[in-house]
Amino acid sequence: MFRGIARLQSHFGGFISHSKVCSRHQQYRGALKYSTASTERKRFYQDVSISQGEGGLFEVNLDKRKLKTPNGQLFTVPNEALAIAVATEWDAQKDTIKFYTMHLTTLCNTALDNPTQRNKDQMISAALKFLETDTICYRVDEPPGLVELQKNEWDPVLHWIEDRYNVTIGSSSSILGPEIPEETNDTFRQHLSSYTLWSLTGLEFVISQLKSLVLSLALIDRHLSVDQAVLLSRLEEEYQIQHWGNVEWAHDYDMYELRARAAAGALFVHLSSESSTVKRKLMQD
Repeated sequence: MFRGIARLQSHFGGFISHSKVCSRHQQYRGALKYSTASTERKRFYQDVSISQGEGGLFEVNLDKRKLKTPNGQLFTVPNEALAIAVATEWDAQKDTIKFYTMHLTTLCNTALDNPTQRNKDQMISAALKFLETDTICYRVDEPPGLVELQKNEWDPVLHWIEDRYNVTIGSSSSILGPEIPEETNDTFRQHLSSYTLWSLTGLEFVISQLKSLVLSLALIDRHLSVDQAVLLSRLEEEYQIQHWGNVEWAHDYDMYELRARAAAGALFVHLSSESSTVKRKLMQD
């Protein structure tokens, strides 16, 4: 089981022990404020373990104390793989617990407490809303170098998802963006209906990082690696940096964080799947 999770970590960027991630977490401080009252605190436990409780759910234990959510309910996850991944996240903390690096814990808390009180249909609608403003669907008219870069880098992913799901999306340089056919929305709605509430929580997290449903599905389907998905989501920024330069340390920190969050969200989608067949396949790949 540990080797299987390690293989998944390798594919999704090895984020769990990402202790070098910078604390530039202001962009998503709302979610983090929910997940914990503070961003750091002194480590107060020695050992981390997991156990199986009522209904076959798995719990995470810090010494002999059971982990709880911000709302005070027992922290439980649907399967052993996710429990091990969360426990690894807690065990990786050193003298100081850096909550802003613990993305799996945050996602589990969100799925358990559901602070926005949304159901699956509402979450699916929110995900599909991103398609109307998808990063890779909006193109520039100039400069020519960026126009060509977007075509060369984004078109292959767009063609892949259209073929993969038998849909039409398209792209546009208009401020209104492409007109998404209703059939496309229906197809994606049907596909996302197969996700659990937990998986949708992870998907929504990835989308919020990449600003793209297309890139998020390509990452979750493992058509793109984490590095590829992140670079494609930042194509215009990277183009500008190549031409005008950047503050190197700030750019590196941003990239570290974005990779870590995208990787965590994608891994969370897979580990929270209710399909034991899917989990076995992932562990074997």
